[in-house]
Amino acid sequence: MSFENLGLVPGLLRAVAQKGYTDPTPIQLQAIPAVLEGRDVMGGAQTGTGKTAAFALPVLQLLHERRSHDRRPRALVLTPTRELAAQVHDSFDTYGKELRLRTAVIFGGVNINPQIERLKKGVDILVACPGRLLDHAGQKTVDLSAVEILILDEADRMLDMGFIHDIRRVLKLLPPRRQNLMFSATYSDEIRELANGVLHQPALVEVAPRNTAAETVNQVAHPVSKGRKAEMLAHLVVSGDWRRVLVFTKMKHGANRLAQYLVKEGIGAAAIHGNKSQSARTKALADFKNGDVRVLVATDIAARGLDIDQLPHVVNFELPHVPEDYIHRIGRTGRAGASGEAVSLVTQEEQPLFAAIERLLRKHIPVQTVPGFEADFSLEAHRTAHGRPPANRPLPNRPTPPRSPAPSENASPASRNRRRRRRFRPSGPVADAAR
Repeated sequence: MSFENLGLVPGLLRAVAQKGYTDPTPIQLQAIPAVLEGRDVMGGAQTGTGKTAAFALPVLQLLHERRSHDRRPRALVLTPTRELAAQVHDSFDTYGKELRLRTAVIFGGVNINPQIERLKKGVDILVACPGRLLDHAGQKTVDLSAVEILILDEADRMLDMGFIHDIRRVLKLLPPRRQNLMFSATYSDEIRELANGVLHQPALVEVAPRNTAAETVNQVAHPVSKGRKAEMLAHLVVSGDWRRVLVFTKMKHGANRLAQYLVKEGIGAAAIHGNKSQSARTKALADFKNGDVRVLVATDIAARGLDIDQLPHVVNFELPHVPEDYIHRIGRTGRAGASGEAVSLVTQEEQPLFAAIERLLRKHIPVQTVPGFEADFSLEAHRTAHGRPPANRPLPNRPTPPRSPAPSENASPASRNRRRRRRFRPSGPVADAAR
């Protein structure tokens, strides 16, 4: 099956060919015809499977065929992070360059006035983060009453970041009759609840088992004594001659400290997180992509928003508290069929987090000791002591209990307490991070 067989117009086919794509990915094969038929779609796909093209190509075609002189947005894409919004916007521009459709992207961290001027000129496709979109709606600088197609991209991440309230506010600004597309890498009761409230008899498109990591990613865990993680990371980068490494930490200050340590060790590094200005985040990402820095240290705000070609290594410097975030993190490598390696540095204190990740994956992650960094504990012994099944034996299916969104790296103790009292209430700093 080729892109020609999917019924795409010549302008889109030429754009796809110029990108070097020849055969549609499984998610594209299933989603594109359903979207072109005007159906709602619930898509479950791992990151790196060609998901953006799966909705961008048919949306571009539908709007092209329904040519309109209306200045109001006709398609709205909601994303959780600024980086992802920018990249989705770039994809629409790239694929639709011959179709003469107007696109715009709006998110926080930058001056709102140029965005207002862009919206005044008229927009067909608007890509936005929820917070800044509501800012525009409050100032009457955007009118969403003509939206024909709504796309919720990375819906699970938006819920994790506490945006359910903002999403519901946006939904009230849209016309009731519209086509809805929703994509999520993981599933939970909250995702199913949101889908039931938004989608109407959707086509279900799922190209990978739920809550699984990409098969093209080779996963390994290195036990390490507390306090030697940074030293071990520097050793792995230098000894393995890793030229491009994305490293995840849990906290902003931890990302800054680790980047500074690596620079002192002679390894080019930069940090990216929610406290960085948008210009600083953009520069750090650009320096990483062009090879000026070898290591990009990021918090989970970047777990969904980075699309980096040829990223061979992802390192979990600290394990996430939410097991699903592990899948999002390592999904930055092994994209579009390429192979990649995901390395986790695990201390004795993190063994419960490591066990939770293995339960989610329903398999054991290979454990390797790095010579010279032998730890005084054993991950395998911890497995045995807690009666875990042998590697690759599936765990019994159990219903996934509902969980509250993970606390944001930017959330204050007071805001975290409020979120415990009221599920899905977004904290101010979390919303600001994506505005």
